[in-house]
Amino acid sequence: MSVLIPLLFLLVAVTGTGVALSRVPRRQVMAMAANGMALALLFMALQAPDVAFAEIAVGTAALPLLFLVVLASVRADKAAKAEDGAAAGDPP
Repeated sequence: MSVLIPLLFLLVAVTGTGVALSRVPRRQVMAMAANGMALALLFMALQAPDVAFAEIAVGTAALPLLFLVVLASVRADKAAKAEDGAAAGDPP
């Protein structure tokens, strides 16, 4: 158990760095989900199962899903605006 916790801290640091360094929004969302899972594993190793469950529910599932819905909405809005501009003859 003494080796597991430092490895999980390292995993959390690596996934957090991946979130910060990613430039593509979809990859950022997936990196956030991976970071949430790494945090949940760390919480389980630290014997905090209630916090781990909350992290899985919010940080790994709900928040990334919300961000993906927002990204899809923004993409659909941009496509609709481009289509309306092309139909009207205006440059986008």
